[in-house]
Amino acid sequence: MDDFRLKVFITAARTLSFTRTAEQLYISQPAVSKHVGELESRYKVQLFARRGSRLELTDAGRTMLEAAERLADDYRRLEYEMSLCASLTEGELRLGASTTVAQYLLPPILARFTARFPGVRVSVLSGNSAEVEQALGEHAVDLGMVESVSRRQGLHYTFFAPDELVLVARTGGKYARTESLTPEQLLSTPLVLRENGSGTLEVISAALAAKGIRLSQLDVVMRLGTTEGIKAFVRNSDALAIVSVTSVVDELRSGALRIVDIEGLTFSRDFSFVHAEAEPARLVRQFIDFARANR
Repeated sequence: MDDFRLKVFITAARTLSFTRTAEQLYISQPAVSKHVGELESRYKVQLFARRGSRLELTDAGRTMLEAAERLADDYRRLEYEMSLCASLTEGELRLGASTTVAQYLLPPILARFTARFPGVRVSVLSGNSAEVEQALGEHAVDLGMVESVSRRQGLHYTFFAPDELVLVARTGGKYARTESLTPEQLLSTPLVLRENGSGTLEVISAALAAKGIRLSQLDVVMRLGTTEGIKAFVRNSDALAIVSVTSVVDELRSGALRIVDIEGLTFSRDFSFVHAEAEPARLVRQFIDFARANR
């Protein structure tokens, strides 16, 4: 977007770290502080507050983030539509997508993309986040779409969309009347989880670790390699599962599954594009822009 200060602010608001913002945008940390300070001076508000070692958005910061993200989306659409007027798009695009992305986010985007660009041949390799990153490192795919919180050295990550993981149970089972569980109660709750290497499992592990809970302490009755398998298991048992809210929209609407809150614990993450080059090839960049404009 034209106003680089807004790009800096959006990145800082998502990461809640000026250090990580500087790393992602390839600028210095003082430059991050300068850009944020200029916005605060212009609008006469404080955008961030420190709580000990943690950085938090103020109310003004949250308002700014909502408006800035709308502006960024509009600008991406403008750039993308103008690029369509300039040239034809043809070629081969090899995508790698983690399981949740491949099953729930990517198909409608691909349907629109291939309809818009019939000259592009698209193939998709699906696996967990670690497998997608490995395929990218081995040049088996041109672009990855992952859900992990870790970052593999030598690869470059671009934000795609936010996501939240939720604890779900079947509506007619043992937990049909349970509104919430404490983290301590979660330890004795039967759970079905994803396999090692899954971005979903990585997010769960990190959030639990912040509460002093290890995965090995959980009562894991089953590990499955797909979210669809996990949902089917939960619908036919009294086990609960922690899955992307994106993956259970239909089940929540139909009443087949319900969300059980975990007190004081949230599982937030970002879906990200991952590419081998800091500046990806033209077709890869065009797909990234299209996907972000059409998510």
